[in-house]
Amino acid sequence: MTASTTINKGEFPSEGNSTSNVLHQKVLGSRRFSNYWWATVVSMGATGFLLAGVSSYLKVNLLLVTDPTQLVFYPQGLVMGLYGSAGILLALYLWLTVLWDIGGGYNDFNRETGKVKIFRWGFPGKNRRIEIDCSTQDVQSVRVEIREGLNPRRALYLRVKGRRDIPLSPVGQPIALQELETQGAQLARFLEVPLEGL
Repeated sequence: MTASTTINKGEFPSEGNSTSNVLHQKVLGSRRFSNYWWATVVSMGATGFLLAGVSSYLKVNLLLVTDPTQLVFYPQGLVMGLYGSAGILLALYLWLTVLWDIGGGYNDFNRETGKVKIFRWGFPGKNRRIEIDCSTQDVQSVRVEIREGLNPRRALYLRVKGRRDIPLSPVGQPIALQELETQGAQLARFLEVPLEGL
């Protein structure tokens, strides 16, 4: 019987679980609280702007909190309507990325079969499912990337023979430095490969 470990939200197993033969790591995609929050805020704001623009054109108040019928349609109402339309398109994009769970998936490491599988959801189309398969023998190292500054980046990569480095970390807010080091060390120990970048 194969021992296995399931890890949630992109976390790696603790020391006690590192002796199992299978490591299954779920990776959080776009279904995160911040995306729900921004999609909701943009939807509400864009709807308000669009209704204000329509109200100024029709001279009928469609809003509960204010009376935009006093606005002159050209240029104020027209500009508000354009802002509202652009905001609706942005909100639609945000809701669709959440619905499709862009970037979500899993990393699967199996020492028993000697296989590594990286899976992510992409945008609909012929490349909706992004799958990378390789052998554990082809894994050369686990690489940690740490870049500070205005656009900080902290991520783990799998260095595989004959391929570009494969990202393992979820996209989004940078991981805490200590957590990143721990995850990298535990994965390198699990795969029995060196850890680079620290």
